Amino acid sequence: MRGSLLFGFGVIMFSLKDKNDLKYFVLGATILGTGGGGDPREGLRLLEEALAIRGRIDVVKIDELSDDAIIVVPYFVGTIAPGAKPRKAIRISEPIQRAFEEMKKVLGVGISAVLATEMGGLNTAVPLYVAAKMGLPVVDGDLLGRAAPELHQCTVHVYDVPMYPSVMVTSTGNIVVVREYSDIDDYEAIARYLSVLDGRSVAVVDTPLDKGKAMKVIVKDTISLAYRLGREVYRAREEGRNPVKAIVEVLGGWKIFEGVVGRYEWRDEHGFLVGEVEVSGIDEWKGRKLKTWIKNEHIMAWLDGEPIVMPPDLISFVLDDGEPVTNTDLQEGFKVHVIAARAPEVWRTSKGLELFGPRHFGFDYDYVPVEELVRRHGIA
Repeated sequence: MRGSLLFGFGVIMFSLKDKNDLKYFVLGATILGTGGGGDPREGLRLLEEALAIRGRIDVVKIDELSDDAIIVVPYFVGTIAPGAKPRKAIRISEPIQRAFEEMKKVLGVGISAVLATEMGGLNTAVPLYVAAKMGLPVVDGDLLGRAAPELHQCTVHVYDVPMYPSVMVTSTGNIVVVREYSDIDDYEAIARYLSVLDGRSVAVVDTPLDKGKAMKVIVKDTISLAYRLGREVYRAREEGRNPVKAIVEVLGGWKIFEGVVGRYEWRDEHGFLVGEVEVSGIDEWKGRKLKTWIKNEHIMAWLDGEPIVMPPDLISFVLDDGEPVTNTDLQEGFKVHVIAARAPEVWRTSKGLELFGPRHFGFDYDYVPVEELVRRHGIA
């Protein structure tokens, strides 16, 4: 990650140029993925392929794009449950690339850049991969600031910006163009049903934005944050510092627990991994318990039966070396550190909480910010 240079689409803020850059980025994006956001190993594989093809992956600030720029958002919708796989023979080997090509036909204009829908080891790697394959830059930002399970958790809904037109492609051969949808509930259902038909996921390219709308809806600087976060973890390891503390410092967050996973129960429910984790404390947390509720991502956490993190604030499980653990890989017996951090301010608005607050997920709580909850629990 180095340098800025003039580029056909504007001034490139930085480029990912080698395998270390990719490792830093994927690790940081996985931490911000809060247990979801896709498989980071697959994300790293995609980025290595993109780097081999293009030689670098360019990231640009939204301000630097031309006023007539058009930006699209590529990602996957589906379950992260272990063992999920296509139900039929694979007919489209690159569904995300096919969806991008179909979107160009739908729009009938050139596409200037791509944008991540959320943060995560795979779902943030996907737009970088698509951008490199297509010779386009990636905007430094996303539409969430973390990972989340539903299409409801997208900043465009806070600002009444539609996600259509949309193209959805499954590896098993379904290609669907959504010209309009009646509401986000129906759009979520369409995407989720296609992912269920596939057995694993559906590739989506949607939310075409001009620069004016993009300036309004983007959570800025999350790509560079992911890179910086991952780089600091690697530096801490190399320098013999505490990688978990390094994560907390970069995020401006809190370590809220340390312990061993004693119970992890989950099920694949309508295209989501849904479940609960219980962690038994060790060392200064000995005799205490932390529980999280999962819908693909860690959504809500309780310490000794009292809320300590509510959605939309972030919850991430990491190992001693700072390596994040996705909920696909989490197992009973794992020793984990639990980190909490503030959500972007857009999610703390009244409209943001309608889409991403505790009541949206069926919990009978009024939202309390994580900084207040950790104070109540006596965590500095």
